[in-house]
Amino acid sequence: MTRTQKKALYPGTFDPITNGHIDLVKRALRLFDEVVIAVAFAHHKKPMFSFDERVMMVKEVFKDDFRISVVGFEGLLVDFAKEQNAQAVIRGLRAVSDFEYEFGLANMNRSLDENFEAVFLTPSQEYSFVSSTLVREVAKLGGDVSKFVPSCVLTAFSNRLSVS
Repeated sequence: MTRTQKKALYPGTFDPITNGHIDLVKRALRLFDEVVIAVAFAHHKKPMFSFDERVMMVKEVFKDDFRISVVGFEGLLVDFAKEQNAQAVIRGLRAVSDFEYEFGLANMNRSLDENFEAVFLTPSQEYSFVSSTLVREVAKLGGDVSKFVPSCVLTAFSNRLSVS
């Protein structure tokens, strides 16, 4: 009997990718053979980094792990998950407020596709409060975010904020 490869999709804006995101990808790889990180175009948000910059940073972080691929996407998540042949979509939960939002999203997606599955993962305690929004705000105000983001993000912050 051959085992079927299990693939998960991890969507997000990743503006920027944080160590909390990285932690969730590592946790997902304990459950799935492959993780596709789907960087959303984010037309409803005003990202600090461009779409191409965000994709490039995520690719840089995971360049040495063949089990992880990085793609950009736009449109409905359920459609993209089907295109990618993903068995599940990974979502991170830091607090009860995340659960309420993600629960509604998962149910909406399941109403669009009855085969849609969401897997909720919690980060390590040390990352339970880290969000891209908080990291951006601290960086904009000159704070040290080095323990929250990979080095490629520190470089990107340095380049972006020294120009402003």
